[in-house]
Amino acid sequence: MIRRLYEASVSGNLSSLIEIIEEDQLILDRVMVTDQFNETPLHIAAMLGHVEFAREILSRKPDLATELDSESSSPLHLASAKGNLEMVKELLKINPDVCRLTDQDGRTPLHCAAIKGRIDVMKELIQTRREVIHERVDRGESILHLCVKHNRLEALKLLLEPASTDQEKQLLNCKDDNGNTALHLAVAKKQTKAIELLLDKNGVEVNALNGSGLTALDILAQSPREMKDMDIGESLRAVGALRARDIIIVSAVNENDHSEAAISGRGKIVFSSSHTRTSSSQIKSPDKNKDNWLEEKKNSLMIVSTVIATMAFQAILSPPGGVWQDSGQHLDPIKPHHYLNHTVGTSVMADDSPFWYLMFLICCTLSFVGSLSITLFLISGLPLRRRFFMWILMVSMWVIITSLVLAHVVSISQLTPKPNGVWFSLIVLPEQLVARNFQFNLIIEIMAASVTVWLGLVGLVLLLHIVRLPFLCVKKCWKPTRPVKKHPQMMNNDQSQSNV
Repeated sequence: MIRRLYEASVSGNLSSLIEIIEEDQLILDRVMVTDQFNETPLHIAAMLGHVEFAREILSRKPDLATELDSESSSPLHLASAKGNLEMVKELLKINPDVCRLTDQDGRTPLHCAAIKGRIDVMKELIQTRREVIHERVDRGESILHLCVKHNRLEALKLLLEPASTDQEKQLLNCKDDNGNTALHLAVAKKQTKAIELLLDKNGVEVNALNGSGLTALDILAQSPREMKDMDIGESLRAVGALRARDIIIVSAVNENDHSEAAISGRGKIVFSSSHTRTSSSQIKSPDKNKDNWLEEKKNSLMIVSTVIATMAFQAILSPPGGVWQDSGQHLDPIKPHHYLNHTVGTSVMADDSPFWYLMFLICCTLSFVGSLSITLFLISGLPLRRRFFMWILMVSMWVIITSLVLAHVVSISQLTPKPNGVWFSLIVLPEQLVARNFQFNLIIEIMAASVTVWLGLVGLVLLLHIVRLPFLCVKKCWKPTRPVKKHPQMMNNDQSQSNV
């Protein structure tokens, strides 16, 4: 009889269910006490979406709504994960408190719906029991952690919209068992949209430390480099994010507003509230600004050098004009009626234009080796903490980028058709070019103008730095000593800071 009941639940046959119950009035009670199956017929109906079948069972035995399967999941867990809104409403109508039940991983039906991105089901569950959003799973993860972990942006946006009460604002900064907030996790996964949603909320603690003593900016700095790192770093710094080495919590400044004072290891004082972002009441030190400048330049140089190395390596593998597809002979471009041998896989440009192929190879090799050298210096662990070394790397990057531009010019000149098969260089008079081919003349002029503008831009930047150098030297040698002004909030706490 029980097997017939389970078969009816799989097919959702309502008439079979009524017939079975009429034959055995205690069949649903037996289902609740038997351990023959891993779930009840209501679990199966909720999972498969048989709403009428589930409604009939609940009308006869409402207690089945709170029964758990072998994984401690209730029928509402399964209906929420499947996104069956009508089934969810039927189950909540019988017992609204069933949305508090947790499975073997500590997840409520709301957690299951958030993991799967079932927005309509989440709205229904939150409307029924709003306090469920504060429940944690076994590893201490909140529902915000789960949304970020499974990249459910719409679910995250739904949960962040009504953050008005203090308890809901605390959800922004709650930590899992490893001390990570949702912002830590979003930065680790490089989820730019989730980071923007979290940073837009008032009350998010951008400088919260996890169990390893790292802030969100530390996690970004230690993660593998990607192109989006610069955007994420700028977004974090725009709201006052700092590295952990620059923050030391010292004491409570005002017990009435529960604010805290954070003093950096290099003299930077940051006043932040426990429920607000880092405020603008800051005393910046030159050493801290210098460290930030060096760190930003190192990150930028690392990304740019990696991209240039990739481009140069690809250009060397695919030279202009391609490679020979067979082994044989070709006409010598210098000596008429003279043939040269070529080998399959070798560069066509090397045989047709040896000089320009050598120029192209020199430019690409300089870009490739120079970029790898800069990358090696940045990851070598050497103490590149002075501006002088960073200036050297930046000037080297100018040379590398210029070489890449010259390689581009050589490529364009070789790929552009030449009138009458005659090679024209940039020094040919414009009148001669116009007489032969107007289009080729226009291309040559555009190339010449582009190279001229680029070289002029590089020269201008270099000139500005040369002019700026004497002023920096004078400022460094005759820097006046100025007394450090104390923040008003810190003047009454000198004794407590000295104790720390």
